Amino acid sequence: MNKPKQTLALLALISLSGFAAAHTGSDGSAAHAHGFSSGLMHPFTGLDHLLAMLMVGVWSSSSARRLWIAPALFALMLLAGALFSASGLALPGVEPMIAGSLIVVGALLLSPRQLPLAAGALAMGGFALFHGAAHGQELSGSAALAGMLLGTVILHAMGIALGLALRRGAHWLPRLAGAGVALTGLGLLLS
Repeated sequence: MNKPKQTLALLALISLSGFAAAHTGSDGSAAHAHGFSSGLMHPFTGLDHLLAMLMVGVWSSSSARRLWIAPALFALMLLAGALFSASGLALPGVEPMIAGSLIVVGALLLSPRQLPLAAGALAMGGFALFHGAAHGQELSGSAALAGMLLGTVILHAMGIALGLALRRGAHWLPRLAGAGVALTGLGLLLS
């Protein structure tokens, strides 16, 4: 199987997991996960977080200049959001903002024009606060938060690798991924 077909197959498999969410919302009904391994796996358990973290990496791969800036800012703001949430500070509109993050990062990938590094990184960092708040509602303890942070970094690295592979395959593949992610975000927002 050639690279574009492998990439399309991977994107199709990711989309088959449905509109799963890694969290239950802000009603406090989620059981708190403890421990490093629970935190490590948490970013992988919902399509919304998984796609956002992968696509931040894919977007970042478009320029060597910004390869790690947006992912690093995303990870730091994710941790800040989780700490805010764990301390009892509730951010309004967590679920719509998470869906909105998919729409925005999808649009960034879909657009033929590159957003300036600072603007893109700040937008992604802002959305990361809400992703972190969702994680912080369900994770407790510093080991779980450390695991969540490592899981996030792993997903960003995977996204960068995927972005580099997409760009080698065909120029339209990152745009196709962006369209799929934006549509997923729209579906989450409307559901």
